[in-house]
Amino acid sequence: MAKSPSKTLDAYAEEALSALKQEGTYRQLRQVEGLQGVRMQIDGRAALIFSGSNYLDLAAHPALIEANARATQECGTAAGGSRLIQGNLTLHESLECELAEFFGTESALVFNTGYMANLGVITALASPGDAIVSDSLNHASIIDACRLARASTHVFAHSDATSLEAILRELAQSTKKPSKIFVIVDGVYSMDGDVTPLDRIVEVAKHYGAFVLLDDAHGVGTLGKNGRGSAELFGEAIERAIDLRVGTLGKSLGSFGAFVTCTQAVREWLINTARSFIFSCALSPGSVGAARAALHLVRKEPWRRERLQANAAYLRQRLAETGFSSAPSTTQIVPLIVGENAKTMKLCERLLKRGFFAQGIRHPSVPRGTARLRLTLMATHTESEIDALVEAILDSWRAES
Repeated sequence: MAKSPSKTLDAYAEEALSALKQEGTYRQLRQVEGLQGVRMQIDGRAALIFSGSNYLDLAAHPALIEANARATQECGTAAGGSRLIQGNLTLHESLECELAEFFGTESALVFNTGYMANLGVITALASPGDAIVSDSLNHASIIDACRLARASTHVFAHSDATSLEAILRELAQSTKKPSKIFVIVDGVYSMDGDVTPLDRIVEVAKHYGAFVLLDDAHGVGTLGKNGRGSAELFGEAIERAIDLRVGTLGKSLGSFGAFVTCTQAVREWLINTARSFIFSCALSPGSVGAARAALHLVRKEPWRRERLQANAAYLRQRLAETGFSSAPSTTQIVPLIVGENAKTMKLCERLLKRGFFAQGIRHPSVPRGTARLRLTLMATHTESEIDALVEAILDSWRAES
């Protein structure tokens, strides 16, 4: 006779949830209503939005909505299968050609999410006998992919080229040298808003014969003269030196999905070995249509990223004037470190009551003791709205102190 478990799954769940509540890391979903934009409804309250990743305010742009609807009308609501069976639509191939042309690479391949892109790319290309050298603050999807890849993983101090070089030197001097070495960094770090020093990272990586993988989820569309992201800030030579770039279609491009830019040979390699690509339904036609329209607007309307970065600079300046530091941010992601979990979430709720949504972020998204408000800007925020946010933060902070 089968043995019954000593406790129900619900009992285990209650224990785990109780522990999270004691630690101050228990999370709940918020209800968001309304058209994506600067003003929406959060948990039934009208609020100015300073928390999302719709940086260029394209998610409700008429051109994207029209392109989404047109692609849906022409192809249906779903791709109908995985890309290797029947889901490889002309729309997918067209978007990939346009992405490759935009970034100046031979090829591109679309994935369903940024998480799936990192998981698919890293586990496909890195194998036992290889080495991965990863920044200490890389995104969770990179960390998980490194674990699954079964290559030896080494972590260097955040954005520290000297730390990176020490690891690469040790690998080069090892009696059992790795077959391939991958250096993996974020372009813009999603919790601090700082840009990785790609020029120095690339220089060191290439000196030791390593391949460079850049996850530029928050840089694509928002940085660089042409919107090509963090690598563009450092010039064409650095852009060309990047072996693979992962980007997202769901943040600044206002749609859904992700992509990797690479050579044609690497694209074919990924198509044949990236499990998160092979064993998943293809992106819906509507999402692909919207992404293509967004890519056109990124080219056509540079004022959006210019205004976005001007807004971010203005917010950092206003915070500094009131005594708050947003270091090390230099982008549209502006952290306001609070420290304690409970204090952070109280501040978040106080702001929401006043009509501002700035989500509190706690461990494990950030290191313990660095809980913060993660303020994010949009191209269409006004200076008066930013002023109002800063005043509300100051008043709410004083009320909590």
